[in-house]
Amino acid sequence: GVQTCALPISLIAASPSAFTALKLAGAIYLLWLAWGAWRAPADWHGEAPPAGEGWRLYRRGIVMNVTNPKVSIFFLAFLPQFVSIDAGPPALQVAWFGLLFMVATFLVFGGIALGAGALGQWLQRSARLRQGLNRAAALVFAGLAARLVWVG
Repeated sequence: GVQTCALPISLIAASPSAFTALKLAGAIYLLWLAWGAWRAPADWHGEAPPAGEGWRLYRRGIVMNVTNPKVSIFFLAFLPQFVSIDAGPPALQVAWFGLLFMVATFLVFGGIALGAGALGQWLQRSARLRQGLNRAAALVFAGLAARLVWVG
């Protein structure tokens, strides 16, 4: 539970040397990620996913969200504040708000997915751009490592 998780955190917080060791381990890991990103090949030849893979992933996402208790808690905590007693049955209002939320989410995330797909296709045509993105990611990882060591 919470106390099991709090014990290692309190030990690290109480020991400056343990905290420094944890920071250094994190910085080393970030530098390892930076090295991998810097050396990542720019001539990636991705294969198209098998037929039906997109729908399988979509269904998996639906199941994950439906079974995620945080989603239910969000709806139970967020939507009731918009319910008006004068506007009709509260259950119907919450269902309507939930439907509106799902439509808005579908439109926003659908737009993001379409944009990301188009961007991905564009990036696949340019090995030079992919190499630049890999190098930029490497610099971000290295910068985060430096910040962790010197500022943290």
